[in-house]
Amino acid sequence: MSGSVPYSGLLKACNILSYLLFTSSNVYAGLGGDSLRLGHPVHTFLTPAQWFFGVCPLINFLFLGLLIYQFTPRGGKVVTEQLNWRFPALFVLNSIFTSLYSLQGSRMLNLLAFLVLCVVAGVVSHLYGSLRTEAEPETWMDRYLVHLPFSLYHGLIVVVFFVSAFGVLGVDAETHAPGIITKILVFLTLFFLESTVAGYVLYGNGDIAGATVISLGLKAIADEQRSSKFIHWSAL
Repeated sequence: MSGSVPYSGLLKACNILSYLLFTSSNVYAGLGGDSLRLGHPVHTFLTPAQWFFGVCPLINFLFLGLLIYQFTPRGGKVVTEQLNWRFPALFVLNSIFTSLYSLQGSRMLNLLAFLVLCVVAGVVSHLYGSLRTEAEPETWMDRYLVHLPFSLYHGLIVVVFFVSAFGVLGVDAETHAPGIITKILVFLTLFFLESTVAGYVLYGNGDIAGATVISLGLKAIADEQRSSKFIHWSAL
């Protein structure tokens, strides 16, 4: 790990710049209204209510705290040794994913955005797994400025991943009724998300924060999907 020390200043600067890109793209998407709704222009049978994405400002705020924390001795060690260059890479990839949705208008652009999201999911899952298995938080700042934002963000990406997948492959809920195949796929996805909530809580020391985000995602899906009672109640 000592090899990363000479580049710690550059890494911290990249963290700040990539965070600004990450935040600006999220703010733009948040102000874009329905036209920048995840999965737009397709409103699928897995689309959640927009209030679910209210978790994003909290994640942004906690990541800002992590950026400040990186200038302390303990925080600098966490950033350079545990997060390293995957941290700014995650911000940049998320910004690309969000920006692609701002240019959307076809399933092809949705597909491209989804492919970028797959990379985002891989990077955040690797970081999340490393934090969960390799290092217990040593201080309250480790817990709330490092582990907590990644737990929330990972839970968000889990939900967003499936919503985006249905945006690429699913039918438009505004023009089609759910067929038997659609209902089966939605049910299996919801069952997986519900099982993931249990896994978050029961695995290791438990991740209540991540489980809460996914649970909110299920509630948001139930709130949005009222045209199909089967899907609505399956999400609850």
